[in-house]
Amino acid sequence: MRIRNADPGKDAAACAAIYEPFVTESATSFDEEPPTAAYFTHKIEELSAVYPFLVATEDDEVIGYAYASEYRARAAYRWSAEVSVYIHADHRGKGVGRELYRVLLELMRKQGFRAAIAGITVPNQASIALHERCGFELVGVFKRIGFKLGEWRDVAFLELQLAGAEPPGDAPGPPLLLDEQ
Repeated sequence: MRIRNADPGKDAAACAAIYEPFVTESATSFDEEPPTAAYFTHKIEELSAVYPFLVATEDDEVIGYAYASEYRARAAYRWSAEVSVYIHADHRGKGVGRELYRVLLELMRKQGFRAAIAGITVPNQASIALHERCGFELVGVFKRIGFKLGEWRDVAFLELQLAGAEPPGDAPGPPLLLDEQ
């Protein structure tokens, strides 16, 4: 398995295909329609300007991806980022998510981010367990916050402190490429 920065032109279709079942077959994602490859092209381009967006490959096939994104728009939150990871069904439970997060979180630390936040539709014990293995701690659950597949859904929020409490710089640095680590 290889972890690398996502390439919008090369990886968007694979990311869209991996994400689609999370939209159409479960309440994991609150999207109601699967995003297209064109949407993912734009998403990778936009997020990669500020945050890491990574893919895991095996034999040059994308088997999973992870990225950071804006947690909230207000300036005081600029040292925090929301993180997400999605793994192709054939590769879950094999350490792909953990390795993607290991690299993603290290890049975020080097950029100067202080906190990583994950929102997980519950129940989803596999995702909760992955995040806890990566050091995340449950900080709360929003009850009946989303309506999907005919039911109200709860969302658990977990956080990982990436750095200490010392005063930060003006803002996190630019995103790093993996070969620049």
